[in-house]
Amino acid sequence: MSYLPLICVSLIVISAIFVAIGWFLIAQTRRNMKAHQFVMTIAAALALLFFIMYALRTILLGNTAFGGPDTVKPYYTGFLIFHILLATSGGVLGLMALFFAYKKNFAKHRKIGPKASVIWFLTAITGVIVYCLLYVVYEPGETTNVFRAVWNH
Repeated sequence: MSYLPLICVSLIVISAIFVAIGWFLIAQTRRNMKAHQFVMTIAAALALLFFIMYALRTILLGNTAFGGPDTVKPYYTGFLIFHILLATSGGVLGLMALFFAYKKNFAKHRKIGPKASVIWFLTAITGVIVYCLLYVVYEPGETTNVFRAVWNH
């Protein structure tokens, strides 16, 4: 299952690309709301698919520990926390933007949407960096699923 982290990070990057396309569609061609809505729905679906895959992988297979040197680990951990905060706030703001758009409250959607988009771009970038630090730059650490971690097995 070593390909799952690559699939997950790819979903986030592709989702961010779709957000960028959607942002371009609405900013450059204000009348193309249908295309904007379609592309942003795809972006949201990709992000949701990522979240489902990530949650299932974390529960069933586990999280991979940082395998790099101990001198780098505190910096990695701080960066990971920053990434998690971005992902959480970007996800919440994205859901709010979608909610307001589907309720046709475009004033609130226009206020939240750009902020959510920028945070999502940063989430994708930091997600790629986390992936590279966990799987490319350093050898992956141990993977422990939730059940083994809870019951110490």
